[in-house]
Amino acid sequence: QVQLVESGGGLVQAGGSLTLSCAASGRTGSYFGMGWFHQVPGKEREFVAAITARAELTKYADSVKGRFSISREYAKNAVYLQMNSLEPEDTAIYYCAAEKGVLNTTPSRYDYWGQGTQVTVSS
Repeated sequence: QVQLVESGGGLVQAGGSLTLSCAASGRTGSYFGMGWFHQVPGKEREFVAAITARAELTKYADSVKGRFSISREYAKNAVYLQMNSLEPEDTAIYYCAAEKGVLNTTPSRYDYWGQGTQVTVSS
């Protein structure tokens, strides 16, 4: 079992920045790829970014390329999502997730999920 806890969400003006953190505990290890997804009420959960187990590769949704950056810090069992140039369309609940695969963009391919953190971008 892997437990994931997100933090760092909040209210920010358009053009601003936020850094989300995801702390992992339990049966963690370098063999888990990690991803960030977001979800708006009434819509499906959507892929945002992913990073491989050893951080050698990353993948981003087209809508966030050049604005968001995913990274991980093994010493703290943490994964981060740096979000810059935020837009009102980025408003959503953001979830981190762990997978045994590689850079999957489909939520069903992930085995563990956090509880989510709300990000609200005002115009």
